[in-house]
Amino acid sequence: MPQPKACIARFADEPYRCANMNDMTMPLITNKLDVLETLVPLADVSIVEAGCGAAHLARELVSRHPTTEVVGIEVDERQLAKNLLTSVARRRFEKAGAQAIPFPDASFDGALMLKSLHHLPVPLMDQALDELARVLHPGGWLYVSEPVYAGELNELIRLFNDEGEVRAAAQAALDRAVASGRWAVAADQRVESPIAFASFDEFEQRMMRPSFADHCIDEAMVERVRLRYMPHQGPGGARFTRPMCVRLLRKSC
Repeated sequence: MPQPKACIARFADEPYRCANMNDMTMPLITNKLDVLETLVPLADVSIVEAGCGAAHLARELVSRHPTTEVVGIEVDERQLAKNLLTSVARRRFEKAGAQAIPFPDASFDGALMLKSLHHLPVPLMDQALDELARVLHPGGWLYVSEPVYAGELNELIRLFNDEGEVRAAAQAALDRAVASGRWAVAADQRVESPIAFASFDEFEQRMMRPSFADHCIDEAMVERVRLRYMPHQGPGGARFTRPMCVRLLRKSC
């Protein structure tokens, strides 16, 4: 395992805010791992992914970089059970939340939070970012991607799951983490990520009835969302792009 990178100085500029993206042309990113590889070296490192879900990126990462180790932590017991069936030597899973990571100080070179920070209870967001700093080596990195509250897909989802407040809270928690001096901003990007659904049934299962949340969906809501969804459905399914805020933070000295 390589030695941890040297600590970097804290940025003194105002905290980065990914707020107004309407006047920006954002690159379309079809492979998130390609983006991550432009920001940090991924060979021979240890990584923790908080709120890993199905851990799609982690699976590809270990396949592309077989000397790297990724540990995914997840609280959704149904998804965790599926993940545990696919554990291998350098890709394993533990039941834990980001606010209480069950590993010693300075255990990892890097950390991932992919569309997961806003799923934490708001009072635990600061604690989770502190925990991630604790388990990283000095100079270790944290890659955070968060969906922006904008776009056609967001307008559809907010009918049954309005995330405006929690997404704003996640960005505010990141701003506080940087302002505290514990983290420094190494990079920030605004991108668009494609997402597709073969049918409304697939959309309903994936977005309206996830295993980690109960959105209290009744038949009236299903029909309301269906009517909003169907104009997007074509012969090849429904395709959307989702605007994302991506930040790479470094643990300060």
